Amino acid sequence: MAAAAAAAAVGGPQPSQPELPAPGLALDKAATAAHLKAALSRPDNRAGAEELQALLERVLSAERPLTAAADGEEAAVAGGGGGPGAAEEEALEWCKCLLAGGGGYDEFCAAVRAYDPAALCGLVWTANFVAYRCRTCGISPCMSLCAECFHQGDHTGHDFNMFRSQAGGACDCGDSNVMRESGFCKRHQIKSSSNIPCVPKDLLMMSEFVLPRFIFCLIQYLREGYNEPAADVPSEKDLNKVLQLLEPQISFLEDLTKMGGAMRSVLTQVLTNQQNYKDLTSGLGENACAKKSHEKYLIALKSSGLTYPEDKLVYGIQEPSAGTSTLAAQGFAGATGTLGQLDSSDEEDQDGSQGLGKRKRVKLSSSTKDQSIMDVLKHKSFLEELLFWTIKYEFPQKMVTFLLNMLPDQEYKVAFTKTFVQHYAFIMKTLKKSHESDTMSNRIVHISVQLFSNEELARQVTEECQLLDIMVTVLLYMMESCLIKSELQDEENSLHVVVNCGEALLKNNTYWPLVSDFINILSHQSVAKRFLEDHGLLVTWMNFVSFFQGMNLNKRELNEHVEFESQTYYAAFAAELEACAQPMWGLLSHCKVRETQEYTRNVVRYCLEALQDWFDAINFVDEPAPNQVTFHLPLHRYYAMFLSKAVKCQELDLDSVLPDQEMLMKLMIHPLQIQASLAEIHSNMWVRNGLQIKGQAMTYVQSHFCNSMIDPDIYLLQVCASRLDPDYFISSVFERFKVVDLLTMASQHQNTVLDAEHERSMLEGALTFLVILLSLRLHLGMSDDEILRAEMVAQLCMNDRTHSSLLDLIPENPNPKSGIIPGSYSFESVLSAVADFKAPVFEPGGSMQQGMYTPKAEVWDQEFDPVMVILRTVYRRDVQSAMDRYTAFLKQSGKFPGNPWPPYKKRTPLHPSYKGLMRLLHCKTLHIVLFTLLYKILMDHQNLSEHVLCMVLYLIELGLENSAEEESDEEASVCGPERCHDSWFPGSNLVSNMRHFINYVRVRVPETAPEVKRDSLASTSSDSLSSLQSSRRPKVLQRENSGTAQVFSLVAERRKKFQEIINRSSSEANQVVRPKTSSKWSAPGSAPQLTTAILEIKESILSLLIKLHHKLSGKQNSYYPPWLDDIEILIQPEIPKYNHGDGITAVERILLKAALQSRMNKRIIEEICRKVTPPVPPKKITAAEKKTLDKEERRQKARERQQKLLAEFASRQKSFMETAMDVDSPENDIPMEITTAEPQVSEAVYDCVICGQSGPSSEDRPTGLVVLLQASSVLGQCRDNIEPKKLPITEEEQIYPWDTCAAVHDVRLSLLQRYFKDSSCLLAVSIGWEGGVYVQTCGHTLHIDCHKSYMESLRNDQVLQGFSVDKGEFTCPLCRQFANSVLPCYPGSNVESNLWQRPSNKSIQDLIKEVEELQGRPGAFPSETNLSKEMESVMKDIKNTTQKKYRDYSKTPGSPDNDFLFMYSVARTNLELELIHRGGNLCSGGASTAGKRSCLNQLFHVLALHMRLYSIDSEYNPWRKLTQLVEEVNSQQGNEEQQPEVPILYHDVTSLLLIQILMMPQPLRKDHFTCIVKVLFTLLYTQALVALSVKCNEEDRSAWKHTGALKKNTCDAEKSYEVLLSFVISELSKGKLYHEEGTQECAMVSPIAWSPESMEKYLQDFCLPFLRITSLLQHHLFGEDLPSCQEEEEFSILSSCLGLLPTFYQTEHPFISASCLDWPVPAFDIISQWCFEINSFTERHAEQGKALLIQEARWKLPHLLQLPENYNTIFQYYHRKTCSVCTKVPKDPAVCLVCGTFVCLKGLCCKQQSYCECVLHSQNCGAGTGIFLLINASVIIIIRGHRFCLWGSVYLDAHGEEDRDLRRGKPLYICKERYKVLEQQWISHTFDHINKRWGPHYNGL
Repeated sequence: MAAAAAAAAVGGPQPSQPELPAPGLALDKAATAAHLKAALSRPDNRAGAEELQALLERVLSAERPLTAAADGEEAAVAGGGGGPGAAEEEALEWCKCLLAGGGGYDEFCAAVRAYDPAALCGLVWTANFVAYRCRTCGISPCMSLCAECFHQGDHTGHDFNMFRSQAGGACDCGDSNVMRESGFCKRHQIKSSSNIPCVPKDLLMMSEFVLPRFIFCLIQYLREGYNEPAADVPSEKDLNKVLQLLEPQISFLEDLTKMGGAMRSVLTQVLTNQQNYKDLTSGLGENACAKKSHEKYLIALKSSGLTYPEDKLVYGIQEPSAGTSTLAAQGFAGATGTLGQLDSSDEEDQDGSQGLGKRKRVKLSSSTKDQSIMDVLKHKSFLEELLFWTIKYEFPQKMVTFLLNMLPDQEYKVAFTKTFVQHYAFIMKTLKKSHESDTMSNRIVHISVQLFSNEELARQVTEECQLLDIMVTVLLYMMESCLIKSELQDEENSLHVVVNCGEALLKNNTYWPLVSDFINILSHQSVAKRFLEDHGLLVTWMNFVSFFQGMNLNKRELNEHVEFESQTYYAAFAAELEACAQPMWGLLSHCKVRETQEYTRNVVRYCLEALQDWFDAINFVDEPAPNQVTFHLPLHRYYAMFLSKAVKCQELDLDSVLPDQEMLMKLMIHPLQIQASLAEIHSNMWVRNGLQIKGQAMTYVQSHFCNSMIDPDIYLLQVCASRLDPDYFISSVFERFKVVDLLTMASQHQNTVLDAEHERSMLEGALTFLVILLSLRLHLGMSDDEILRAEMVAQLCMNDRTHSSLLDLIPENPNPKSGIIPGSYSFESVLSAVADFKAPVFEPGGSMQQGMYTPKAEVWDQEFDPVMVILRTVYRRDVQSAMDRYTAFLKQSGKFPGNPWPPYKKRTPLHPSYKGLMRLLHCKTLHIVLFTLLYKILMDHQNLSEHVLCMVLYLIELGLENSAEEESDEEASVCGPERCHDSWFPGSNLVSNMRHFINYVRVRVPETAPEVKRDSLASTSSDSLSSLQSSRRPKVLQRENSGTAQVFSLVAERRKKFQEIINRSSSEANQVVRPKTSSKWSAPGSAPQLTTAILEIKESILSLLIKLHHKLSGKQNSYYPPWLDDIEILIQPEIPKYNHGDGITAVERILLKAALQSRMNKRIIEEICRKVTPPVPPKKITAAEKKTLDKEERRQKARERQQKLLAEFASRQKSFMETAMDVDSPENDIPMEITTAEPQVSEAVYDCVICGQSGPSSEDRPTGLVVLLQASSVLGQCRDNIEPKKLPITEEEQIYPWDTCAAVHDVRLSLLQRYFKDSSCLLAVSIGWEGGVYVQTCGHTLHIDCHKSYMESLRNDQVLQGFSVDKGEFTCPLCRQFANSVLPCYPGSNVESNLWQRPSNKSIQDLIKEVEELQGRPGAFPSETNLSKEMESVMKDIKNTTQKKYRDYSKTPGSPDNDFLFMYSVARTNLELELIHRGGNLCSGGASTAGKRSCLNQLFHVLALHMRLYSIDSEYNPWRKLTQLVEEVNSQQGNEEQQPEVPILYHDVTSLLLIQILMMPQPLRKDHFTCIVKVLFTLLYTQALVALSVKCNEEDRSAWKHTGALKKNTCDAEKSYEVLLSFVISELSKGKLYHEEGTQECAMVSPIAWSPESMEKYLQDFCLPFLRITSLLQHHLFGEDLPSCQEEEEFSILSSCLGLLPTFYQTEHPFISASCLDWPVPAFDIISQWCFEINSFTERHAEQGKALLIQEARWKLPHLLQLPENYNTIFQYYHRKTCSVCTKVPKDPAVCLVCGTFVCLKGLCCKQQSYCECVLHSQNCGAGTGIFLLINASVIIIIRGHRFCLWGSVYLDAHGEEDRDLRRGKPLYICKERYKVLEQQWISHTFDHINKRWGPHYNGL
């Protein structure tokens, strides 16, 4: 009531407002609102209403923006401040205040939400949103759920998938029309409306007043903003500007809809209230601005080609009332004058854009259409006008979302659906003109799918708004705009029009939103029934379908190749599938039961009428035009599919729906033409038409199209064949395939229509087609499950298939409601019945297989059906592949050793309606053809293949299987007058015709043929010459002596039959006969003269078969009737259903079947076998034939030669591969030995893989190893805990890198640098844990000069390589492994190294002195030789491999200490990595493969050479401190200001080892090496004791101090750990190391009690890492093998191997580590000296002193992060996670699998100095190697330096398949084996070698 009053108030003149003076706008809005609310809630609220209206007038006036618009839109956009933008915001603020009635807007929202009774989710989303679809719960196939509802519902075990929305959608949770209630989530399980309190009246009172004005204001804006563009195409810029201005208003409306049901119902009221609309839009007499906007609205309506009903009176028509029927409307629309205007405007904008080369469009007369549908629009409510503008503005996303958000309101839903239907024609017009048709299509479907998926709603709209009429009319109208004249058949006189596939409308699929709506509503039974009952609609629809009949006509190019290959064919196939076939399947799904017979009759009737019209329109009589083909015959296919349904499901009598014979003859022509053309295309007769014609032939049979294309065509041909005269049908087939001329007994013939090279494949094509026609049962009696099984077997036989590709390849019934859904129960059960699953396997090369299905053995044994395979192959090679697999199976299972033929398979029985099909097998024409072909094959005529024979035998066998039950022997004597060629065969039964002997045959041959020369009977044929006509074959001759079979003319035969039928069926035969044929077939003039010859044959089919048997087996008399030995065969024939074998077995099988079926045949076979068959007479060989024979022989010889060569080549290759190594598998191979250790060779010899010469490496011409240098941070990723880190999948789980090896080492170095001298610090540690350089080789060597020229050639090579030559990258010339540098081999002889290794008996003291002297000698850089230059350049390469930050740790940049540290750290990195590759210990021993392919020896030479350039000042050489006691202690303390050196106990022993060894001149002597190791071991052991002493608590310490002191004076005190420990403790107690026993120390103290065993284990574990690295080093330097051992004895074995243990020491049982000690100077003195350094440091920094003590090594092997079992957990967390840089959700999120960092792939927001985030992260985290999981694709991507590759996925679905890009959206589970492979490649640095497809990323990832 209040609303009405308010509306009325608007209408009256506005009174002046004394209460609210103009400045009142600035008053407190809330107060005003409260005042108004109070005024309105009084019983008499008129005054309040008026006051409110006045306020709204002022606030919401559309005038302000107008002025801006008049000045040009720029001002409007720019006016942020005082411009219109501000005014609009002000208006919105007012609205919010008024709605809330003076309260806070947020509280108001909350209050309204409390009254939300909606039980629907209705969440609306836009494109790219991730949603779910559950087929188990869905009633409509379009059902979708938002992620939240999906996860809150229970869908375990359902068939669901996740998908990215293409067009947008809305959540259906809670809507029981679309989904089953069991699938609802917890929130939307139906709430009963009772428990929702009633909405208080005053809460929404203000809304009812304010919203109408607000919406009207919005509409005015829309009217204002729309300027009818001049070019009839709105400029998108202007539209978008208006929309940008309106963004806040529309968002405000959208927010209102989200307040829930209460607010929605108010909005519904406002939008649908017609009174409001009328008052606001028309009662604006004096308001000029409103008037103007109304005019603009009318102009917009008009320009859209729509009449506004007010103007109707001009035409003198009253508007029909809603109730009038469509037909009445049609009547009055005829009078409407708008049509002319509409068409003309259409013409202009269409033809204006017409390019050249397009054919003129055709316009249809539009009288048939219902004009009211197309042109009349009247808006009666806001909703209608809002939708109008939404369409005008091409569906802006915001508006669409607002309109959809309202849908949960049922009343709105109905009103909106009706409005949508009312605007349907207008939508189509706008869509056609739109530039952005793609986006617009998506938005339209976004809306319509919500409306039409609901059956109840669709039915209502169909009944009330003529939805079907509108849709069909609109579709028809849409297609009419792109019609052209058809050129099929009779180009000049054709009246038929077809769509032009080159038009944008078809090319861009612009029609699909309308078609998809149509398909959607046809899926509802109630709607489909109305359609099938409405004759008018069916007629219109058939009219629509006929536009596609014969589109995209192909004409065969005979001379030139086409200049331009048009690609329109895909548009044509898509159009037929979507616009014709899918609606057809939709209709068929409702014709399943007997009761629906009437529908089928209707469709069939109108379909036949349309076909008849079509034949008339193209002037078709009986001959198709040559050399043209169209693949599009939708009318034929409609007819065929409805026939099939009628027989299969509705028990209709087939004959009752079939037309007369003449129509059947016409019907069969075009489908047959397609089959013939397929054969022509495969025979390369259409090559001049380009590749696209092959594309068409493939698409026609491809899995998505075949059951709407080839299957109905073949079915239709089967129906025709079963009803037409078989002789006529067979002769038509051979004529269509153009092989009639080939079917002659003569050895030579002329073919006027085919080139010789195509004859064979066309003949194969014709026979194959007949076999398919006769054996295919898809529509002739197979059940759905049998069909599914046959399809699946065919696909699996071609190749093993993944589950998803099978789903894709099996033609499912395209209609979603058909019941056979992919993935449905029957699919899975059939699959498990016919196939075995092969789990995904991993080849060591890293190529990853998916889970595959492979046919079970019994399928090969019993079900392999070559016919089905041929029908379903897109590529011919697949047929071959199936045969090869079949052959392999038979060989393997031992069923058949030779080359088998395609097996013959028994067929499912025919449905009785189609029994006539088998008459084809029993007609003389076919028998003559079979006889002729058998004869020709036997006589070795040209152009016949094994395939032809195979098909001939197949047809004979089919005939025997399907012969009439009992064979009447009388039949032979009956000889009716109409039997025109009875001189060939007496009857039509194959069984009896097989034994019929044919003595003579009269043939027409060229005079040159060999038969003419030996023609003895020529006299008899003279009379036949007279009957020759202009045609190429004589008419059938009268019977002569009974033995001579006449020349048999298929064509004449066919003509005659056709004539008979026509005469029978129509009296006006004279008009039909066309004499055109003769001219078409006359032979070209150049042909030689034909003469008639009579051949003596004297064979029957049986005798030919037996001779064939001899021929095939290559033995005379090879056939022996089996029943002569075993009579049982005939009584109880066990002919298996399925037979394997080749031609010989096939012939035997046929003969047995023939004998079984007739006694006479049996007798005749025996007779033939009894006459010892004379050898086949030698043919007279003409010169020409001799030539061909010679040719054959020569070819054979050439082939043999080639085989020999190939074999030789293969064996060479094999031997090479045995000596070389296999790149792909870095684990299990025997690589080339780089150095050979035989003593007799004086120098190592290297083979250069480029020039092939062998020789030593010399100073002048050095040889180098092919190496790959790469920076690596794998070592730095070691952690100290066994528990692997997991990938974070919640906000709480984060990974901190503080416990990684790299972090710990970094901290240590920076701590040292704080307190000690820099140069000394840099000698006390190693770097390279992060960004260390790893060197690996493939083991091949080359001369360095050869390498340079090789690189030069690569540089000039224009081929795009996967690597960058400028960066020095190349592939090894021999094994193609990736590499980027060459490591020079140091010239050295092995003999001297053997001398060096002899043990010397010098004492350790002497050795220590020697070592010191050798180190002291400065390493003069060798003279400038080639070798030294190369050494320098490779060192540069090594340095440049890693980033500067990983090389420079010194405080003074560029100090030599830095280089020194870097160089020995390279050695350390390589040794440590090798240790990791061996599994972290050396228990396996042996020279592992890594060792043999290792380049450490060469690397050491290079490093040592460079390190000797930096001599360490002997003062500071740690060697001194290790081996001498220093006296002058005080001098050090004197210079306080200088930082001290690092105490020796803080040095890393392994680093010291490398420094000592690399400082020695190379090659190193073994005893020097051992000496250095022994000395360092004493230091290491002392460090272990110190660490142990710190680990235990005060009491333990004092106890040990005491016990050790007692033993101090025993003889081997220096080798007792107790004594040494007690000494260490007493020494260190002098300092403050132990003093900091505060509370925090207690935590470090381990609670365990130390036993001697545990102490011994601790000491051993502490020393083991050093021993391992040292042993590896010794192994590489001196080539000694590593012993293998158990884990517990690793320490003792390694120490004896290193010479630390005296050899006699092995016997003692409990092994004590201290026994390895060999002190160079008295132990206690040197220990106290070392401890003194520590004490003097801890004086000042006790805490750090403790932290710097070297702890025991505890690093575990590096691992990638552990991933969760289910991929969804990762996806749900990361795909919505925001980027830390820009806080937006990235488009391509990725996560690093090494450290768990979240990054944006290709994200521009996170770009830093032109590096995108992933590339940057790969440099920081992995020194250039990054492993990222792409969240939205489930794929792993590897970045290596400047290249990247897609590695694959470690998540597979239940069928072992990847789901890249999550296209299928099935649940994915981790595949642990794959992840292990990935981790292995990461650790072993083999990404570059194993993954083949690399590309540059240009820093853009």
